[in-house]
Amino acid sequence: MDLELRHLRIVRAVADAGSVSKAANLLGLAQPALTAQLKRIERVLGGSLFERDRRGARPTLLGELVLERARVLLPAAKELQDEALRFASTPSVRYRIGATNGPVLGGLVDRLAAERPVTTHTSWSEHELTTMADLGRLDYVLIGACGDSGAPTGSLEWETISVDPVFVLLGAGHRLSEEKELELGDLAGEQWSVTPGDGCFADCFAMACARAGFTPGTIYETDVSTCAHLAQVGRAVVLCQATHQPAAGLVKVPLSGAPLRWRQLLGRHPTAPDPAWVLAQAKAAHADAVRRSPIYQDWLVRNPGFGTAP
Repeated sequence: MDLELRHLRIVRAVADAGSVSKAANLLGLAQPALTAQLKRIERVLGGSLFERDRRGARPTLLGELVLERARVLLPAAKELQDEALRFASTPSVRYRIGATNGPVLGGLVDRLAAERPVTTHTSWSEHELTTMADLGRLDYVLIGACGDSGAPTGSLEWETISVDPVFVLLGAGHRLSEEKELELGDLAGEQWSVTPGDGCFADCFAMACARAGFTPGTIYETDVSTCAHLAQVGRAVVLCQATHQPAAGLVKVPLSGAPLRWRQLLGRHPTAPDPAWVLAQAKAAHADAVRRSPIYQDWLVRNPGFGTAP
C-alpha cells in the first residue's frame, strides 16, 4: 500500500480528536474499521504513530513528524484542487502578452482582462519576447522602436500602434525645468540616463546629438526608477516617451522639432486570438495615455502635422 492523502487526513483526524473513537465518529466510520486502517498506515510508515491508552491517543515522535508534514501537504493539496477548479471554469482562450517598458501595457491589460484572462511577461529585450512568441509561448508582443526603424524579423505579424515624440525628464530644480520647449542643443554638456534595449535607439540618439552640434556626455543605462532618481537629484537628463507620467520632483519637457521619435508596435503570432480587436484595444489604450498627458496634448496642438497615429 502506498501512502495517500486520505491516510494523512486520518492521522490528522486522530491527532485533532485525541482518540481513535472520537475520530471515527467525526469521519463517519466504525471504530474497528478506523483502527484497522490506522494500523495499515503505521505499517507503511514503519512504526507507531500514536500511544493509545484509556486516556486517548497521543502522537509518538514519528507521529509528530508525519503530522508536521500533513499540516503542510493537506492545505497545499486543497489549494491545488481549488485552483484547478477555478482554472477549469474560466474561458479556455486567454491572452498571453509580452512587453517592454511602455505606456500601453497597463491600459491594454485592463481592457483585455474585462473580457478574458490575461497573462504578461516583461523584458527589456525585444529579441527575448519575439523569440518566445515565435515558439508559441506568447500571443502578442508589445515593443517600442525608433521612429524610422523597421519591424523585427520573424514569423510575427506587426502593426504600428502610434508614433510619438521623445521628450526629456528634468529634475524640478534644473535650470531649464520651467521652459515650455527645448532645443536638443540646449542640453549639450548634460549627462543622460536611459532604460536598456536591444534596438537602435542609442545610435539614433547619438546621431540626433551630432546634428544638434554636440556629443552626449555620460549615458547611464539603468532601470526606470533609477533613471527617475538620477533626474530628481540633478545627476542626469532622462529621455522619455511623450506619454510618460512624471513622478514627483520631475518635469517633462518637449524637444523642439521632435529630433527623436518612438514607435509603439504590436506583434502577433499567426494563431493569436482576436487580432483586430486586440489591436483596436492597444490603440485605445495609447489614446488614453495621451489624454492623461496635458503637456503632450499641448505639444500636439503646436505641432498639428505630427499626430500620434502611424
